[in-house]
Amino acid sequence: MTPESAQDHWEVEALYDTCFAPGREALSSYRLRDGVPPVSGLSHVARDDDGILAGAIRYWPIRIGAAEALLLGPVAVHPTRQGEGLGGLLIEDSLVHAAPLGWTRVMLVGDAPYYERFGFTLLHDVVMPPPTNPARVLGRDLVPGAWQGIAGDVTSWLL
Repeated sequence: MTPESAQDHWEVEALYDTCFAPGREALSSYRLRDGVPPVSGLSHVARDDDGILAGAIRYWPIRIGAAEALLLGPVAVHPTRQGEGLGGLLIEDSLVHAAPLGWTRVMLVGDAPYYERFGFTLLHDVVMPPPTNPARVLGRDLVPGAWQGIAGDVTSWLL
């Protein structure tokens, strides 16, 4: 796994197009990313020994009220490499770098049964822009107690 570079950008975008439904950029999480670069040093790619892209993960800065957080996603693994544990490796190995960079909390929109194994739990008081299903808004402390008392609407880093 290595940090994503500018040279990886279009190959990663092609992987996301392969792994996600058409119109993925219409999701509310993409509105939070508009005009905001991914967090440097946290977005990573995984390549096999031949240099072929197998997976990628990106992180974006967001706000919840006055609080700052990371938005994890998208994370994708090429269909030919799924089931090998690469998605979990991308999540865990990239998050190791977040706290040393000053980040204390991370959230995502995803399936709770999958992400619970990585320490993500339902964020009851954090509201993603519609039409996000509230049961898919999950968070993880990067330092103990980081989500305690955090509530409100998720907004763009730029607002």
